[in-house]
Amino acid sequence: MSGSLRRGSTNTAALRTARVVAPDGVDTVLYEGIDRLPHFNPDDDVIPLDPAVADLRAAIRGADAVVFSTPEYAGALPGSFKNLLDWTVGDDQTGSIYEKPVGWVNVSAAPTGAADAHVSLRKVLGYIHASVVADACASIPVPRHLVGADGVIDDSAVRAGITRVLTMLASYVAGLDRDRA
Repeated sequence: MSGSLRRGSTNTAALRTARVVAPDGVDTVLYEGIDRLPHFNPDDDVIPLDPAVADLRAAIRGADAVVFSTPEYAGALPGSFKNLLDWTVGDDQTGSIYEKPVGWVNVSAAPTGAADAHVSLRKVLGYIHASVVADACASIPVPRHLVGADGVIDDSAVRAGITRVLTMLASYVAGLDRDRA
């Protein structure tokens, strides 16, 4: 899930690249509905849900794990991305974000490394009780010139870093499955 609405986003490019470099046995789906979500209002968290909210929650429930990549705006998470995370709070269905394994790829090439956004993300994920897999969280700077015309990153070091995030998250999920068996 990308926290960026920008068409040429390096965050979204990292997640598109994840689809290309995913290890065998790891299927990836890029959630692209952030721009359709209504502003979060607890009064609207009722059945029938807005279709965009229902799609978001279904996407999360359908995943074994979630990888985030978000920019930093004004020292924190972008408002639209925080809105997305707010909509995950009221989902009380099996497979919701609650205790869902999550990781992230921080692609900021800025001197600050978007550190404040990722501090904010960790805090919000704690409040919504997602299971942050520390080994599946990485800072992999991606300057815009590394993103190809197809929206995918071809740099081998960046691809290796993204593959590592997916591998660590998949290993964590596999360990949970073994523990449940």
